[in-house]
Amino acid sequence: MQPPNLSLRRLFGTMKQAARVITGRQLAGRGVTVFPDDVFLVSYPRSGNTWVRFLLGNLIYPNDPVTFSNIESRIPEIYFNRDRFLRELPRPRILKSHECFQPHYPNVIYIVRDPRDVAVSCFHHNVKARNIPDSYPMMSFVPRFLAGEFDRKFGSWRDNVLSWTTLRQNEARFLLLRYEDLKATPDRSLITIVAFLERCSFRNIISSPAELQQAIERSSPERMRALERQEARHWVLTEKTRADKPFVRSATTGGWKSQLPPESVASIESSWGDLMQRLGYELSSRSEVHSVTSSGGASL
Repeated sequence: MQPPNLSLRRLFGTMKQAARVITGRQLAGRGVTVFPDDVFLVSYPRSGNTWVRFLLGNLIYPNDPVTFSNIESRIPEIYFNRDRFLRELPRPRILKSHECFQPHYPNVIYIVRDPRDVAVSCFHHNVKARNIPDSYPMMSFVPRFLAGEFDRKFGSWRDNVLSWTTLRQNEARFLLLRYEDLKATPDRSLITIVAFLERCSFRNIISSPAELQQAIERSSPERMRALERQEARHWVLTEKTRADKPFVRSATTGGWKSQLPPESVASIESSWGDLMQRLGYELSSRSEVHSVTSSGGASL
């Protein structure tokens, strides 16, 4: 029989949780209240979601630039904000999510990034978060990345991407964008996003080409890194992480070529190569991929 005080503590804990749910004081997360005009900005972690939040925030609020101090009231993340707070935001809303397919999300912008670059970014992010030490080998990290070990609730990169592209691609309320295309032609990509948003209830987002360029400049990696240095201790995603490691890193494409060991590249490509190619990502070495696959690596 459990001690009475332990049973009471559990009872009170259950009651408190129930009270938070009833009053809307619980963090939104998967239980977020969804309105029919909501737009969800979705991606696998470390795929450029925060940068796109800055781009859109600076576009929608041209007279009040986005910072890490106000981003959660402009384009908030569902995991760190209370559902009650999110329900009170002006509509239509743009909400950040990393979820695999959610059938109740009415409108979705999905950002996909080369998983080789995602692996590198996730490695450094986990060092910053103190989940692994500086000396942790990249070759030991990549198998854990492939298994989705560091973000189990979001699945692996493959799980996450396939869940959305299989079930929503080519639908009018779903927009698939590659991070690499956003980096190469941010103005053209933003125009595509704006057209999508305007189909989803947003109105008159851009008033001039100058505002489009202003949003891009205000969302540059250099400006975001400067803001991070000033505000990191006050932003929920960075306040408890290592201050000597940046959240906003190089923000480039193809960094994996110099940072991933060849064996790690081959492992990622042998596991996810078919999906990568369907998304337009060229594999680095078919012979290496074949070698890893033949020795026991998974393939699609």
